[in-house]
Amino acid sequence: MADEQDKNELAEDRTDWAEDRTLMANERTFAGWMRTGLAAVGIGLGFNALFGKLEPAWVAKAIATLFIAIGVFVFWSAQRNASAVQKRMDSHDAAPIRTSNMKLIAAAMAFASLCLAAGIWAIDLRQ
Repeated sequence: MADEQDKNELAEDRTDWAEDRTLMANERTFAGWMRTGLAAVGIGLGFNALFGKLEPAWVAKAIATLFIAIGVFVFWSAQRNASAVQKRMDSHDAAPIRTSNMKLIAAAMAFASLCLAAGIWAIDLRQ
């Protein structure tokens, strides 16, 4: 009887550890998607820098803004999906990032990216 109880406790421990590993994997996935969003924003900024003198001028700005908008969507989607996973899981020994912090990080990145897009439209690179 004691042997069966020990096996059940070990199984519960393994399940708890697996859940903690899943929470940590969720954070790594969130970070990966945030990097992907930053890459999209960087591509937009780089496109505008390389082709800023393209005529008409709004074409380069529009393409850059499109990439920045894709980055903002990636930020929003990443926090939405990561928060959903986080809410479904229970932490045991791990200390996962709070969902409010994920939302704050994504919101800050989106705000900064939108400011960058506004700056692209406000600046004149043809001088």
